[in-house]
Amino acid sequence: MKKTFMVVFLTLIMLLSGTLTAYAEGSGNVDGGGGGLNQGTKAYNWPGNSYQGVRVTVVDAESGGTVAGPMDFSNKNLSSVAGNMFSFGKVSKMQYRNGAALTLQTSGYTYYTPDNPMPQIISSNSSKASIAQIKRYFCSEGAASMVAGKAGIDVVTLTNGSYKLVIEPVIYLIYNNLYFAMTTTEAGLYNRMVGGDLGAHFPTVVMKNLALALFLEKADLGFPAYTGSKTTARSTDEMIQTLGIGIISYKGAPPTEAEYDAVYRIDTDVITSTTLSTTGEINNDAKATVTFSIGGRSYQMSGVVIPENGSQLVWVKWHTPSEPCEITINISTNKGRLATTTIRANVVDLNENPPPDPMADDRYNGYSRPSLPAGQNVASLSWGIWRCWWHANWVWVSDWDWESGSHSSSCPAGCTSSHGHWVDNGEWEDQGWYDYALDTYSASLSTAMRITPDEKNPTASGSTLKSGYGINMTATADMRSGAPASHITQVQTCVAYFPEFHYTDYWRLLKPTSPGYSAQFEFQRNEYSTYNRRTHFTPVWFPDGNYTVYAQVIDAWTPAGMLQMHLNDTLTIHDNLFSDWHVRPLN
Repeated sequence: MKKTFMVVFLTLIMLLSGTLTAYAEGSGNVDGGGGGLNQGTKAYNWPGNSYQGVRVTVVDAESGGTVAGPMDFSNKNLSSVAGNMFSFGKVSKMQYRNGAALTLQTSGYTYYTPDNPMPQIISSNSSKASIAQIKRYFCSEGAASMVAGKAGIDVVTLTNGSYKLVIEPVIYLIYNNLYFAMTTTEAGLYNRMVGGDLGAHFPTVVMKNLALALFLEKADLGFPAYTGSKTTARSTDEMIQTLGIGIISYKGAPPTEAEYDAVYRIDTDVITSTTLSTTGEINNDAKATVTFSIGGRSYQMSGVVIPENGSQLVWVKWHTPSEPCEITINISTNKGRLATTTIRANVVDLNENPPPDPMADDRYNGYSRPSLPAGQNVASLSWGIWRCWWHANWVWVSDWDWESGSHSSSCPAGCTSSHGHWVDNGEWEDQGWYDYALDTYSASLSTAMRITPDEKNPTASGSTLKSGYGINMTATADMRSGAPASHITQVQTCVAYFPEFHYTDYWRLLKPTSPGYSAQFEFQRNEYSTYNRRTHFTPVWFPDGNYTVYAQVIDAWTPAGMLQMHLNDTLTIHDNLFSDWHVRPLN
């Protein structure tokens, strides 16, 4: 009974805390896949998705030769089983490729525990690993410092471009009643050694989720990029030769993101615009048509008129794809001159970086509160559309003709006397012109947010709560405009950032619980919440004082750009949830 109560208590605590990584400094060549798991048995089982880690090897960036390591890192406390853990030593995929033999070791498995917990690497039934989180963590300055410290290399030297990190997933599972630690490559080699028995007992855990945990997006260090299925079990040969590897490269300085002309979110209405100008007028007699070619489709803005030496925004409203991608937008016109003919856009998924599974033993020694990001608000924008109409100006245009008179007997033919008169056979001619007027439109955005202790928090009082408990958030956004619907989008996106992650590494994409031009957003339901609440768990280690959440309301588009607002709200942390619990043996 005592043991059962303690397990329940620790499970509750694990649901109520957080983790952290640091700022990005490296470039990650890594991707991954996986999916649901088969059920295990007592003799053949993966105890849970926390039973995993990463093997890191420092290699020469040019030759691929081992410089330091391999060394294993795991968030999981394995002290109770590591002494009897079966493993194959510390051998990298590169060493196996170069001829190293698979050698079973029956005890003494060693590993390091990161100060800042790593994200999930291997997917499970309840939680899918995020490649975006993995990249952020292992490309971070913090991860470089962690590896440098264990490898005995100065972090500046490690990141100066001379070295790369090879990272491999490590799984801890029970095979034939024995605990094993193995990488993807070792699992493949061992499966071959035991005649496929390992894969037969773990057709999804090993042959799919471990196999597809990490692989290369592009060829590097002599290993090919993987282009096969990301959702089905893989072969033993693929695990040995191709899968189970990611590579982190450094350039000696923090790399910049690839340069894009625009960044959009997936599955979102957006407006892409440029400026059309002209030296000679474009009028109703021959209007301009601007064509936007996007993802194999053509969109047009037609009927454009512009006065002499004038200009106007031209645009298209379209819906982005449902998966992240890069899109090149080509723009052409039959009249006038475009400011931009090509736009390179990046379509991203903001739902890939939610905070990882909180743990009861999370720590962040030396944490200091970060400053709030200095986001730029765009509360209003305006634009205009030219229209023109004909200004009539009727002018008489003369056409004089001489009409001769008749000749009399006193003045025979050939007489030099004047007999006739001039006649104006002209006509009225409209010599008017086009008048132009600019119809102006505008849009404005007002927002508000509020964070509160979750209703399931038993000891919160007003705006004060103990660390480790959950908080709720509501954001409202009101977009006002008299423009036609083709000119604007609704308010579509709200993202929240948290102080324990220095407002960078993890965030929550909020759900529009009331979508529209006047929208309301709340947290998505938290998969780690016992009650499936729309909550974010404050880390149990968070120090007493202010706890400030920062948020962005974005994707309210107009032809003149995107309206956006940056918000924040604060609660007070006092004490932690451990003080609400007392565990004692039953009499």
